[in-house]
Amino acid sequence: MILEMKVPSPGESITEVEIAEWLVKDGDYVEKDQAIAEVDSDKATLELPAEESGIITLKAEEGDAVAVGAVVCLIDTSASKPEGEKSDAGKQEKEVTKKPVASEAKIESVAAAPAKGTTETYATGTASPAARKILDEKDIAASSVKGTGKDGRITKEDAVKAVPSMGTPTGGKRGETRSKLSMLRRKVAERLVAAKNETAMLTTFNEVDMSAIFELRKKYKETFKEKHDVSLGYMSFFTKAVIRALQLFPSVNSMIDGKDMITYDFCDISIAVSGPKGLMVPIIRNAENLTFRGIENEVKRLALRARDGQITVDEMTGGTFTISNGGVFGSMLSTPIINPPQSGILGMHNIVERPIVKDGVVAIAPIMYVALSYDHRIIDGKESVGFLVAVKEALESPEEHLMDGNVEKALEL
Repeated sequence: MILEMKVPSPGESITEVEIAEWLVKDGDYVEKDQAIAEVDSDKATLELPAEESGIITLKAEEGDAVAVGAVVCLIDTSASKPEGEKSDAGKQEKEVTKKPVASEAKIESVAAAPAKGTTETYATGTASPAARKILDEKDIAASSVKGTGKDGRITKEDAVKAVPSMGTPTGGKRGETRSKLSMLRRKVAERLVAAKNETAMLTTFNEVDMSAIFELRKKYKETFKEKHDVSLGYMSFFTKAVIRALQLFPSVNSMIDGKDMITYDFCDISIAVSGPKGLMVPIIRNAENLTFRGIENEVKRLALRARDGQITVDEMTGGTFTISNGGVFGSMLSTPIINPPQSGILGMHNIVERPIVKDGVVAIAPIMYVALSYDHRIIDGKESVGFLVAVKEALESPEEHLMDGNVEKALEL
């Protein structure tokens, strides 16, 4: 019976291999599982074992590129092992049994000299053609490399590992874990990719001096919490500032629907929060009608529901504009991705003391970088920059722009 031996797949995405070296000759008798060839792929060097015992007929030359699944040799499994090989093996085994010392010397002698009819040996320290090429290029002596191939041969992988390189594996842990993405994470991924591919997204940046808000929170946060049982955070100031800017630049509070542009006269503000199942974006409905206390209560309620996994699809559906606060994780600056079908998203970042110029004098102030990503298809540069400047003005002068000059009334104290 003639057995066709085909090139096995060394791994995903590999379509062909190269015959680096045949370890047997055409017409040799091979034993099952005996290494008959070394094949190179773009990822590793592998030994090709014989699938059955028999007489081998080679169908490819050394250096040939062979497609995965192609026939590289034939094995005649009906052929019997030559008698001479059997008797020689028996004789050698007999000699080893009677004279162990002499046989060791004989084996060393055989390993040191080429066998009759061959051009090279495969003893310990002998490099395969692919390995020899690498060692010669890097001027590395084969004697300094430990071979892991058959009979101690140096394989291509041994040679690669011997080359000094920061990218060479050093024997440390190299494990990996595969886990299936949740439906939520897959959906978020689809929406983010869609936003990148289907919108003309652009980002503009600015910086905000948070000194005024720092002073207000320092002065009123304890009283505010005692009276309303909720903290006076930054989100209420930013939400109020965004609402004011949306009313000044209504195109940012719009979205595209086919060939139409829909502009809203209400502000449903989506707030990005991190939940146990990943990023969620619940919505503060009609935020323009809420006070500082109302906004803080709603932010707290939605954050708790997201944390406890109780948030519903309805609470995350809709929204006309999004606020994302990466600053809570330490982000200095980012380009937030639009939450489709919305046309704008404001990114908040961490607050860091930085030197700025005030009234011609360098001073240290708490500065936050802010970023507005917007859909350039319906929002022009004038509107986008004007919107972000309006947010900056409101945050740097909250008493004037967000509280009508009466802080205690605005905070309901």
